[in-house]
Amino acid sequence: MDAWPTTHLPKLPGLGASPRVFDTSTGGLVATPARPAADGPARIYVCGITPYDATHLGHAATYLAFDLVQRAWLDAGYDVRYVQNVTDVDDPLLERAERDQDDWQVLAMRETALFREDMTALRILPPYRYIGAVESIDLVVALVQRLIEQGAAYRVDEDVYFDVHAEPDFGSVSNLDPALREKIFGERGGDPDRPGKRHPLDCLLWQAERPGEPSWETPLGRGRPGWHIECAAIALEYLGAGIDVQGGGSDLSFPHHEMGAAEAQVVTGERPFAYTYVHAGMVGLDGEKMSKSRGNLVFVSKLRAEGHDPMAIRLALLAHHYRADWEWHAEDLERAEARLARWREAVSRPDAPSADPLLAELRERLADDLDAPGALAAMDRWADAVLAGPAADAVADPGAPGLASRALDALLGVAL
Repeated sequence: MDAWPTTHLPKLPGLGASPRVFDTSTGGLVATPARPAADGPARIYVCGITPYDATHLGHAATYLAFDLVQRAWLDAGYDVRYVQNVTDVDDPLLERAERDQDDWQVLAMRETALFREDMTALRILPPYRYIGAVESIDLVVALVQRLIEQGAAYRVDEDVYFDVHAEPDFGSVSNLDPALREKIFGERGGDPDRPGKRHPLDCLLWQAERPGEPSWETPLGRGRPGWHIECAAIALEYLGAGIDVQGGGSDLSFPHHEMGAAEAQVVTGERPFAYTYVHAGMVGLDGEKMSKSRGNLVFVSKLRAEGHDPMAIRLALLAHHYRADWEWHAEDLERAEARLARWREAVSRPDAPSADPLLAELRERLADDLDAPGALAAMDRWADAVLAGPAADAVADPGAPGLASRALDALLGVAL
């Protein structure tokens, strides 16, 4: 599957610092990646969309967070290997297609294409591998077979389930109370009450063919993949074990990331599957999490169609720290548009002071747990100084506007 076009990154003087980010599994800030650039590419896997209604601002905020990780790594001198999936066959997609009397494949292709357009407009750096679940069925089947051979998977009727207790470290990603795990599992796509399972949290690896649903002929029988195994199979194939960052929204820490990590660790015997688990906060609207099931969505494509500059949309999202839960208001975009206009005016002035301190502060803010709001505030101060006019003893730097523009572009993805 094709990703979207890449964005040219301006060259900046020197190198930035690799970022410290919050790791869900340890509950603290950790350095990423935890090894020098000479040891090979920094590897990151971010869970992608289920393409039945893309792209709302919650999606955009999540992928923007991991865009900042990529940009910080690249600025620190790392090669980056970023992989993202597309869950282009799954229950929510099939249910939406049936509701709208649409072909599920057409729906998936249409919404994936729209997602690519939105990512391009927002200047999100593309993954080097963008992989759909359907094109990964052979990988999934091979991984399920290995789990069966190791006694870590079993059948209930014709379906195949993962035995979570086959992984001794199960639970170490999310660190949730066991009772809470079962509750959340049922709310997020699991089936804790299914008869025949060894444990309520055991998750579906392979779903046997159901009437009226798509299925594929495989050595496991006709059927289709479960959810969590898809990402484990894709990540292991294209990145290998021991990746630097596993990322996604905070609602994926359990069960999705917990299950995928356990499956990969059982098969490979290598622990941890990811050294750092990074999760973005939830974006709300009208007092509730923005989600497809609730229908309380603000779409990037709609904002673009209304004539809003994608860079203003990006700035509105960057104004919130990636780990924070926050609520969208129309005023967010109004403030971002005003900020963007001021910045563009500032970089058009020939009498600007040096932007070297600005570059240093932008790098410092990104290195500190991707502090985008702090980075925006640094640019605000520089722009304020420019627009206020030079002090009597100030020395203008003719290269400052260009450096400021390149720094914002390379580090924050904001094109002025």
